Amino acid sequence: MKKSLLLLSLVALLGSGCSSTPLDAPGDPSAANYYGVDAATAEALGLEELRGNQLLSQRSVFFDFNKYDIKPEFQDLIGAHAQYLNNHAPARMIIKGNADYRGSHEYNLSLGQKRSVAVKEALNALGVDDSQIETISYGEEYANQECQADACGQDRRADITYEVE
Repeated sequence: MKKSLLLLSLVALLGSGCSSTPLDAPGDPSAANYYGVDAATAEALGLEELRGNQLLSQRSVFFDFNKYDIKPEFQDLIGAHAQYLNNHAPARMIIKGNADYRGSHEYNLSLGQKRSVAVKEALNALGVDDSQIETISYGEEYANQECQADACGQDRRADITYEVE
């Protein structure tokens, strides 16, 4: 009898701690927006600008085979992201370097890192603070193994993302 009463009390106690309250009530100004941050943070970071600006919505810089120099056609894209970062000091960017499947794992990691650093240095040259940018390399980890030779151009890139996305 005592065990049954104790078990019933324990179940009741646990059940009362599991009440459900909505986290994001519609119309609640303190609710997170679709970026997962509050409205004030979203405004400070200019997050609407990231989706509304055609250049800022482009996030990949492509490279030639075995190269990490930035092609002239990507200067406007890098310039737009630099302007965004310069205008929104709290914003943080991550640049992810990639390579195609050709070459050793170590070589491709190194090449991916050189590509991400090349984009970072171009942003730095346009006044972006180092503390706003992180670089990382995935090497050939996300390469399309089925593409052949020059058809793998989509794998030779640096992808730009922002921490809040």
